[in-house]
Amino acid sequence: MSYTLFLIFFFISFALASIISEYFGGGYLGTAAILLFALIWMLFSYYLGDRAILAINHAKEVRKVDYPHLFNSVEGLSIAAGIPKPKIYVIDDPAPNAFATGRDPKHASIAVTTGLLQEMKRLELEGVLAHEISHIKNYDIRYMLLVMVMIGLIGILSSMLVRMFFYGRGGRRSRSGGYLILLGIIFAIIAPIIAQLVRLAISRKREYMADASAALLTRYPQGLADALKKIARSEIPMTSANQDSAPVYIANPFRSKKDFFSNLFSTHPPIMSRIKALEAM
Repeated sequence: MSYTLFLIFFFISFALASIISEYFGGGYLGTAAILLFALIWMLFSYYLGDRAILAINHAKEVRKVDYPHLFNSVEGLSIAAGIPKPKIYVIDDPAPNAFATGRDPKHASIAVTTGLLQEMKRLELEGVLAHEISHIKNYDIRYMLLVMVMIGLIGILSSMLVRMFFYGRGGRRSRSGGYLILLGIIFAIIAPIIAQLVRLAISRKREYMADASAALLTRYPQGLADALKKIARSEIPMTSANQDSAPVYIANPFRSKKDFFSNLFSTHPPIMSRIKALEAM
């Protein structure tokens, strides 16, 4: 499914680049130039993306002397999972939450909020950390980083199209006719929506897999289930989170209405479904 997702992203990016190139009369050479620029931008974002995610969420790297229990738990779970110990960050936010980011297990980080550290008991905290370590071990962090980069690219290309058609002058509008403008506007609107829906469908499966892997790692699924219950009950709004990085958190950091459309566009599967699956193990 991940390969299918990236093929869809490539097709959307290629189509957007082709329409932009056609608008300026660049042909295949113009399309290739836009895709080359996109590739360079993606590589740059891929290697620096995890730092950006940590920065925009106000995560600060901490020392073992400041959080000895947190470090000991991460070290023990990392050894059990067979991966290097990730860097540890803390976010000064009273809402309980956590996320993992990075390119691979050798370049990975875990960030937890101060609210999580204050509210969770030892086994609950270990359940959350095991979930994030499972994301690292399963290379979900690489997948999510790449997806965020590609969705960002599609957003940039779509925005360029809309601005060109509404504010631009000249181009090939007089020669290509209104069909190019209509096609470009329609595709610029629906492309990000399609990319987001496909990405959400696969991301939710990875959350369930990380929950199951965490249960195997700790041999105590109830710990993560209890942690998710506390996160679900928390009414403290998270102020440090960013909309673009919301999918990396263990639970949606933003409160949403429980209806069909909010669930359709949610970055996470329903938290009660995850709890039921864990308690059934």
